[in-house]
Amino acid sequence: MAATAEEKNLSVVVHKAGDLRLENRPIPEPGPNEVLLKMHSVGICGSDVHYWQRGRIGDFVVNSPMVLGHEASGTVVKVGSSVTTLKKGDRVAIEPGVPRETDEFCKTGRYNLSPSIFFCATPPDDGNLCRYYTHNASFCYKLPENVTFEEGALIEPLSVGIHACRRAGVTLGSKVFICGAGPIGLVTLLVAKVMGASQVVISDLSASRLKTAKELGADFTVDVKNESPRELAEKVKNMLGSMPEITMECSGAEASIQAAIHATRSGGTVVLVGMGPEMVTLPLVSAAAREVDIKGIFRYCNTWPMAIAMLASKKVNVQPLVTHRFPLEKALEAFETTRKCIGIKVMLKCDPSDQNP
Repeated sequence: MAATAEEKNLSVVVHKAGDLRLENRPIPEPGPNEVLLKMHSVGICGSDVHYWQRGRIGDFVVNSPMVLGHEASGTVVKVGSSVTTLKKGDRVAIEPGVPRETDEFCKTGRYNLSPSIFFCATPPDDGNLCRYYTHNASFCYKLPENVTFEEGALIEPLSVGIHACRRAGVTLGSKVFICGAGPIGLVTLLVAKVMGASQVVISDLSASRLKTAKELGADFTVDVKNESPRELAEKVKNMLGSMPEITMECSGAEASIQAAIHATRSGGTVVLVGMGPEMVTLPLVSAAAREVDIKGIFRYCNTWPMAIAMLASKKVNVQPLVTHRFPLEKALEAFETTRKCIGIKVMLKCDPSDQNP
């Protein structure tokens, strides 16, 4: 008997730069420590678009067909023989990074830095933009009843904001400058506010994104035009009444990183969140002479429990970030929407029997 549309494992697969396809793949069987998930909601990330358009991000190169997607949630439909923490029917959010070995980074709690880590939709590892997907059960987190599948999928970008704010040391009364009001800049704004930041100013080239930032709680917005990095820094200082202690750069643009350093108070911290060119020119002498700490972040670690608690308590509302929804069958159209920077977050609905948030 032919498989129904629901039984087929329709998947979004990138074959090489510019070659994105919808394909049916076999439904996988979970290993002893894995669960088989019926995927529900998967957000499209900028990295997904980058692999589609360029076929690589830095040293990660698409050399063979790869399923995209890593912002995801779904329902457990089968458990491996050694799994005791989850059962069939559990709704879960997926942490896409799973350590392959207990190395020095895992031992110190920074498993995101493990060079051998499995990570969804990072070559050569397949992602979860498909109907059915298997994942390590320890990295699938139960969703409370009052947290939707879409909120569960958005825990992944929210985790970037949590990790950035932790690295920055955001606390009660912090004055914060965020460069870039894309999805990551906006979740960083949400987390900074809930962690106690007293004033947050956010900058972007897009007036519509700044409008959303204001609705999400930004105290001030800066519509970037032709200002030099120093001029932008001065604008931020005037808005806040003083230089911010913390700046989180979420665009990756060279001029924006320069502005971040100029804007930050002596003794403060700049966190580089956005991924830009491999080589950039920065005012490092200014940073050094003023003891401005520059920190990087790579994905996240130990963030899912905090993110779930934030969502369940309604301290953070990520729902306004989802501006477009497409059924999985229209994935190519969804990717074009993301590529054109239309809206904020595009969500793909993988379960044909349940297209609800």
